[in-house]
Amino acid sequence: MHVPFCVTRCGYCDFNTYTATELGPGASRDSYADTAIREVRMARRVLGDVDLPVETVFVGGGTPTLLPPDDLGRVLSAIDAEFGLAPGAEVTTEANPESVDEASIGKLREAGFTRVSYGMQSAREHVLAVLERTHTPGRVPQVVEWTRKAGFEHINLDLIYGTPGETDDDWRGSLEAALAAEPDHVSAYALIVEEGTRLAAQVRRGELTAPDDDAMADRYLIADEMLSGHGLHWYEISNWAADPRAACRHNMLYWTGADWWGVGPGAHSHVGGTRWWNVKHPAAHAARLAEGTTPAHAREILTGEDRHIERVMLELRLAQGCPAHLLDDEAARRAVGDGLIEPAPYEQGRAVLTLKGRLLADAVVRALT
Repeated sequence: MHVPFCVTRCGYCDFNTYTATELGPGASRDSYADTAIREVRMARRVLGDVDLPVETVFVGGGTPTLLPPDDLGRVLSAIDAEFGLAPGAEVTTEANPESVDEASIGKLREAGFTRVSYGMQSAREHVLAVLERTHTPGRVPQVVEWTRKAGFEHINLDLIYGTPGETDDDWRGSLEAALAAEPDHVSAYALIVEEGTRLAAQVRRGELTAPDDDAMADRYLIADEMLSGHGLHWYEISNWAADPRAACRHNMLYWTGADWWGVGPGAHSHVGGTRWWNVKHPAAHAARLAEGTTPAHAREILTGEDRHIERVMLELRLAQGCPAHLLDDEAARRAVGDGLIEPAPYEQGRAVLTLKGRLLADAVVRALT
């Protein structure tokens, strides 16, 4: 479920989100839970009577925790009522450190959430300032402590590396701060300067320096070394977990071609090889559902070739790799020879990226597909 609301827009963000001044009439935070519930009920009607217990729920944003915990709980209850939550279902919400307090975290746990993913991004104030993040570094350990106290077993911290002005030592400091909070999962993403963002405009005007590819590679190597040394091991190129139970099951379903229904404005869905996406503006999304019509904007039916390419592209990012038979053998053996694919697993039928291969993953995938 996509929650498209933010208090302020971060300079690097190009997500489909809206501040109060950008939202306009026809949609609001107050009515959003009811709108989302309408789409959940529509999904049940569209998918029919087939038994489809929900294995995972992921509430992302925007800032989902700008909605009251009771509203998030009502949507989760509607999902359970319409589809049934599978035993042991993973239920995640994203949150900004400043958008929760001890009481709200406790209410989320009571509502049935099992996992929280916090947008930490950095522990250095000057880096947060460039990113236009509003929390202070000391807020993160506090909210992690509250989250653990509320009974959450699984906690993720999101980090970003490569921000203009960030040094290797800044990045090490952010990793050390994240690890000190003892999450069981860390995601670390290279900063991408997206067209149309304030950050892109600052780079274009020369006010900030664009991220350097070599520096990005160095930061990735630092992350892998520090996280692995602390007992968090990579299971996807940008994700490290303490053990298999800590891995994000929801994202694993994306990466392995499962079916999902995306609720909310701009949300994407995939069922049985058909992908579709909703209208982007919250007012248009709400209006269509209020009229009883689909909020879908467009769709595409994936061809066999599309599905093959996507499977290789996504599964090759995983530590478990992808089946070797999906790849052109000659190209794959060249990649083995170049130190991009592990030789022993390949001979046993799996293509697994080496550390060097992870650094060049996009190019490796292009060469193999």
